[in-house]
Amino acid sequence: MSEPGKLDLPPPPPAPDPDPTLDRSAAAACTEPESAITRVFHLLGKRWTGLILAALMSGPGHFAELRRAVPGISERMLSDRLTELAALGLVSRAVQEGPPLRVSYSLTDSGHALRPAMVELTRWADSHLTETGNRCPDAFRE
Repeated sequence: MSEPGKLDLPPPPPAPDPDPTLDRSAAAACTEPESAITRVFHLLGKRWTGLILAALMSGPGHFAELRRAVPGISERMLSDRLTELAALGLVSRAVQEGPPLRVSYSLTDSGHALRPAMVELTRWADSHLTETGNRCPDAFRE
């Protein structure tokens, strides 16, 4: 029985499927990222990886140079990331006999193929992400 002044209406029917032939599990899979983009972000999403690749975009570098180019990275982490990038075929490692023994790292062709994507990510960041940290407040700019 309804309250006074209110109509006693049946619940609305469920909304029809836009495509009744569509398998619901297939529809759920369509919202998941493609496996290729998942692999990309699994790699580039690791801390320091993108910065190491960016540092090598301008040419080969020795371990100490890369450490200076990526502020805040530990020697252990840099070594781990370079080993991982070499195993993936993105970075090559060349040992120069000493003394002193020096190791140089450079991008492979596969590593260099990331340049257009890195350039576009940089452009996107410049347009859509606000800078923080070392920037002076607008009030202090000339």
